[in-house]
Amino acid sequence: MTRLSLSPALLRFGLAFAALGVAFLGALLVMGGNPVGWALIALGLPLSGVLALAGDALGPAFPEVLGARLAGLLAATRPWMALVALYVALKIPVPLWPEGFPVLGLASTAALCAAALAFVWERVGWLRAALMLVVSFGVGLGVELLGSRTGIPFGEYTYAGAPAPTLLTVPLIVPLGWFALTLTATSLSRGRPWLAGALMMLWDVGLEPLMTAQGYWTWTDPLPLWAGAPVQNFLGWWAVGWGLSWVFTGLAPGLFGRAGAGWALPGWLERVDGNVPPSRVPSLSLLPGARRAGEGPDFRVVYATEAFFLPGGLVLVGRYAEAAVTLAAMGLGLGLARALRPGRRAVARAR
Repeated sequence: MTRLSLSPALLRFGLAFAALGVAFLGALLVMGGNPVGWALIALGLPLSGVLALAGDALGPAFPEVLGARLAGLLAATRPWMALVALYVALKIPVPLWPEGFPVLGLASTAALCAAALAFVWERVGWLRAALMLVVSFGVGLGVELLGSRTGIPFGEYTYAGAPAPTLLTVPLIVPLGWFALTLTATSLSRGRPWLAGALMMLWDVGLEPLMTAQGYWTWTDPLPLWAGAPVQNFLGWWAVGWGLSWVFTGLAPGLFGRAGAGWALPGWLERVDGNVPPSRVPSLSLLPGARRAGEGPDFRVVYATEAFFLPGGLVLVGRYAEAAVTLAAMGLGLGLARALRPGRRAVARAR
C-alpha cells in the first residue's frame, strides 16, 4: 500500500490553518456569549504560529527544531514581513469588536500598504516603490470617482454613507487597497498582467459581499449578478488590475520573475534611486511551491492569507453562502497561479 506523504511546507501550512480555525471557532463562541471561546482564541493563535514554524517536526526533536527556526526567522525577518504580521494581527479583533471594523479595517489596510511599499523598496529602490504607490493610488482613486459618478467601468454604485475617512467621497481604504492588491496579484502571477487581473477579480468576489455588508459602498445597478454587482464590475476589476499590473511589471520586471530591463527611467532619477543590494530573506515558507533553495516567502503570501480571512469575515457577518463561494474563488486563483507558473528554465532566464 502506497503511503500518502505531504511536503514539510504543506504540512506546516495545513496544521497552522487548522489552529487558526480553532481560534476562529473561539471568536464565534465569544460572539455568541460563550466565554469558553476566549480559551480557544488564546490556544489557537499562538499554536498556529508554532505549527507554521515546526509543524513538520512533531516529535522528540520538536523543541530543538522550533527554537532553531524561530531564531533563524527572527534574524532574517524583513520590515515588510513585520508589517504583514501587523496587518494580520489587526484582523483578529474584528469579530470581538464588530463596530470597530472601520478603524481596524483602515489600520489593517494601511499596514498592508506599508508592507507593500517596504517590500518593493528593499528590492528595487525607493523611487520605483514610490512610483508604484502613486500610480496605483491615483488610478484607484480616479476609477472609483469615475465609477461612482458615471457607472464606468464597474457599474452603478454609490459611496453615500461610507465610513470615514474619505477622500473626495471615496473611503481612503479603497485607493490604499489597490496598491497592495495589485502587488500581491502581480507577484502571484509572476508578472503576467492578464493573470494578475484575473486574480484580483477573483479576490473581489469576496470583497463585494463583505464591504457592502459593512456599508462601504451600495450597489444600485439594474443588472446585479453577485452581491449587487453586475458582470461589468468584475470585467472592470480585471481590466484595471491588468493595467496596473502592466505598469508594475514594466517598472520592475525582475521583482516578479520576468526577464528584461523594464522601463528605463531618466538618468538623473536612476542616480537618485541608487543601487539596492539583494535582500536576505528567510528560507521558511508557508506557501507550497516556494521551496527552492534560497527562495523565501514573498508578497504572494498575502493572497493565501486573504483566502482564509476573507471567507471568515463573511461567516462572521452571516454570509455563509458567500463565504463558501469566496473560498472557492480564491482557491481557484491559487490553483490557477500554481498550474500556470513558469518552468524552471524561464525562472532561470529571468534571474
